[in-house]
Formats: sequence, C-alpha cells, structure tokens
Amino acid sequence: MATTIESTQLDFAKIKESLRTHFVSTEEFADYDFDASALDAVLDVLAYNTHYNGLIANFSMNESFLNTAQLRSSVLTISESLGYIPRSTNAASAVVNLSVTITDSARPLTVTLPTNQRFNASVDDITYTFYTTEEYTATDNGAGVYQFQTTAGSNDISIREGTLKTKSFLVSSVDNPVYIMPDELMDTTTATVRVYRNRNSSVFDSYLPYSQAFSVEATSTFYGLRESPNAHYELYFGDGSIIGKKPTAGEFIVVTYLSTNSTAANGARTFTAQSGLTIDSTNYTVTATNVSRSAGGANKESIQSIKHNAPISFAAQNRLVTPEDYIALVNSNYGNYLNGVTAWGGEDNIPPNFGKVYVSLNYKAGTTSEAQVSVENNIVNDLSKNRSIMSVDTLFAATETCFIETSTFFNFNPSKTSITVGSIEGQVNNLVSDYFTTNLNEFSKIFRRSAVIADVDELSDAILNSRMDVKVQKRFTPVLTRSDAYSVLFPVTLSAPLVDRYVITSNTFQFENTTCIIRNKLNSNILQVVAQANGLVLVTNVGSYDPDKGLVSIVGFAPASIVGSSTDIKISAVPANQSTIRPLRNFILTLDTVSSFSSAQIDYERIGTTL
Repeated sequence: MATTIESTQLDFAKIKESLRTHFVSTEEFADYDFDASALDAVLDVLAYNTHYNGLIANFSMNESFLNTAQLRSSVLTISESLGYIPRSTNAASAVVNLSVTITDSARPLTVTLPTNQRFNASVDDITYTFYTTEEYTATDNGAGVYQFQTTAGSNDISIREGTLKTKSFLVSSVDNPVYIMPDELMDTTTATVRVYRNRNSSVFDSYLPYSQAFSVEATSTFYGLRESPNAHYELYFGDGSIIGKKPTAGEFIVVTYLSTNSTAANGARTFTAQSGLTIDSTNYTVTATNVSRSAGGANKESIQSIKHNAPISFAAQNRLVTPEDYIALVNSNYGNYLNGVTAWGGEDNIPPNFGKVYVSLNYKAGTTSEAQVSVENNIVNDLSKNRSIMSVDTLFAATETCFIETSTFFNFNPSKTSITVGSIEGQVNNLVSDYFTTNLNEFSKIFRRSAVIADVDELSDAILNSRMDVKVQKRFTPVLTRSDAYSVLFPVTLSAPLVDRYVITSNTFQFENTTCIIRNKLNSNILQVVAQANGLVLVTNVGSYDPDKGLVSIVGFAPASIVGSSTDIKISAVPANQSTIRPLRNFILTLDTVSSFSSAQIDYERIGTTL
C-alpha cells in the first residue's frame, strides 16, 4: 500500500523522509539502498523544491490577509482596499502670535504675511525650521502695531516644522500615469496640489485631498496620496468621469509639501523669524510670541496600528454614528497626538446624559495643554459638525487612571539556581512591570492575574509555585486642614465587607498630630480614621463605600498634611474579582510600582534544611 506524501510539511528533512518512505513502500525500491546513491540526490532536489514551494505558498497566503501580513507593502495594500490610508510622517506644530511694528507715518491700513514664512527654533541644540501654512493679514491698531490673525479672527497661528519642497510633473498622454513623491519623510497633510494649464501658465486649479470630500462628481478636483511599496508616496487623481477630475495631457502638476523631522522637533518653545516683512522697500521684523511649544511630530503609522485601525475605519464608513466610529475617525485624523482614544454614548455615562457622545483622549507625553485644546476643538468643529448625527453633541471626558497594586508571593528553592533571593524577587518585580507596560496602560486593556502568575512560574525552575493578591487604587488631592467631602469611583465592583480583612485602606496622613490612615470597619462598609501605630479610632465615621457601584464616599475629611512626598490621598480597595479587572469607559489600568512587591518563601523542606 502506497504511503501518502504530506507535502504540507515545511521541514526539509521531513519532506525528504516522506519521499523516501514512499519509494521504499513500492515494489521497485523495496530493497534499494538510498545512502550515497544517485536517487538520494534526486530526493534532495525534490525535497528542496517542495520545501521552497511550501514556504512560498505559506508566505503568499499570510501576506494576503491583514492579520497575518508581515510586510508593510502588503499591509498598505490591504488597508487601502478597506478605504484606509495610513498616516504619513507628521510635522511638529506650534502655536504663536505674530506681529510687526511699523512706525512710518505713511504706513498702510493692513499688511499681509505670505504663506511659508520661515521661523527658526532649537531643540537639544539642534535648529529646526518652521513655516506658516497659509496667508495672514493684520490691521493697524492705531499705534503702528499689526497683529496677524486667522480668517476666524484668532491671534493664534499654527506653524509647522520641516523643509519646504516642491515636486512637479508634466502630464503625458500615457494611460494611468504614476506620480511618485520620492520622499519617505513627506507629511502628506501639508501638501498643496495645483494643476496648471501648461508649464508656463499662471492659471491653475487647486485640488483638495479626498479626506475633505463629502460628495464627489466628475468635475470635482480632489487628489489622494498613498504610501508606495518603496516607502515613497504616490499622488493620484479621479478617473475623470465618476470619482473626480483628472489632469489632462499637457497640464502641469505642482506639489508643495513639508519634509519633516517628525518627533525630533517636538518641544521647541522659542521662535525667531528668518526674514522680515518688506513693505514699500523697507524690511520690518516679524515678532513671534510663543503660545504653545511644538508638539504632534510623529513617525509613520506602524504596521500594528494600521492592522488595528483599518478594520475599524472601514466599519465607520467616514461617518459618526457609533462610539466605534468616533474612535476610528479620531485615531485616523489626530493619532499623531494620541496614545489612544475611547468613546461611549451618553446613555452609558454615569450619570446618563442622553443626546451626547463622550470622547476621552489619552495624549502622548509632552503634548501641551494648548495642543490638546486645539485637537478637541478640531474634533468638534471638523469631525462632529460634518459627520455626526444632528442634535448629538460631543463632550470630552478626562482620562481616569486606576492603579493596580500587586503582592506576589512564590515558593523558592535556592538549590535549583545560583540566583539569590533578592535577585529573583527583583526579576519578578521587573516581570510584573513589563506585563503592565506591554499589555496595559491603554484604553480597554484588561488585567488578567492568571497570565502574570503563569509568567512568574516560568521565570525560573527554582520558582515552585506562586500566588498574587491584587488591589485597585484611585487617588485624589485633598484641601489640607479644611473639612470637605470627596467621591472616589473605581471602574470595578468592590469586595463586600470582610470579617478578617480590611477592604478599604489609604496611605498615611497627619490628623490631630497623629499619623493616621482611613480604613473600613471589619465586616462593615463604614469608613474610619485610625491611628497607624495602634489602631486607635479617631473618627468613627468618615464616610462609607458602596461595593456594587465601586464608589467610596468620604465626608468631613480634614487632614493636616500627607506623610511623605505625595500630595494625594491614595485609596486602595480589594476588588470583588481579583482574577480579572476590566476597566470601563475612560479608565486606564497601570501599575503602582511603589505599592507593589514580590516576596520569596524559601522551601526549606525541599532543600533538606530547617530553621
């Protein structure tokens, strides 16, 4: 009976052995000695061929699906088929007030600051160039001071970092021409596209990006920019009949854009104009007053981010109806400022607020408050105004951090390793910290205790078993010496009162010249102020906690000071389910490294030693 050849095996040795087994099972080669034979060399060739074909087929299939694709070019192609264009490198931007002073008695009533006015700024002793992105006008205030303003009348003007570049194309009669922008550092959001009648013409049509289109006709002038497989960018237009106008043969395309240094230019705060403003042959200095430091510079969207955002964006279909739509479009348009975004309907808010949608933004470190305000204003004015359902307003909720305290205990057999107890405890602490860094610190990320314990058990053969106690922690800043009320909301349900263990505890503070803590009475949800040293109750009722709502209510609380360097009162609580902590809405879980620890319990019985 012939042996089936399992050609799906990708290992060369297994493929060859399968072929050899097949031949041996036949009557002709039943007694054949394959070693050092010519047929053995043939089997090598057949095995190599099968091996390579199997690998190629496997790689090809992997690259055909978004979840399994590894090559950036494959991910870009698949995401484009879903209607998602990944973010390019983003230029850092800053907000400044620009003005010029003219003392000449014959000064004009208004002056104009042209587009692409250049400013210098330094970050870490490296000088970067920033540009204005549009034309601004200013009016004499009567004293010769001209304050430039946006078309909306604001003094706050955005400038963006980069090197100004121009790329031109002469449109040929070739079908489906390709226009490549040979710059990996191009910020596609800064591009301006003009199509002139011919190379020498001053008459042009301005094209807008497809992202700004709400309806497209045959005569609509829109363009798109997508990343090409070689990491450059391809400029494309409509088809001339359905999805917009396309340039015709003989016309001349001029693209102006910024090639940026991405994150390197974040943090600039002092800006100096490279050139003045010339009026009637006289050059006047343009003064830039900093409003906010530069921020928002970012690298190209990563493969992991594209895989996450493309399906969500496809589901959103460029409209704002569900919370997931808000997440997709905010990430797509403002992801260079954010580590994450979440949204929920007002009906799911606490308390409910119907007719509203709540958005919470987790900004990248270093994003200034001015930049945050600008992002939120743009979301309301650009996204919500044009894409959301009428009468539904967008509100913003601050990110809430819920800290996790972990107490890890493990049995340790020192005879199985040369590592000391202190070192192994340090390694466990680092492992727990790495777990939070890798798997949490973002919206909607869930803490699973079993995953951490499994990692601890696999850390070393000397760790025999382990367990972990988990607490959740929220913080608030009290007004010292003033009696006040505070509410602390946890994102999970809390344990019911216990007979032998305190569910609610706090860090230490000074009260009535005594170092105290807040904790609940055993087997009660009543909170008390007790002396840390001897447990003497100083305040019999300072509030209570509601386990089902995860709410801790503190009333009449007037600490004199907080012990240590902290300015916060930390309220720690035992969750009802320590195994899985699933945050709600705008909560992010992170590790409190100060309150978390690991402790090794040496297994003396296993190593034959007694105390």
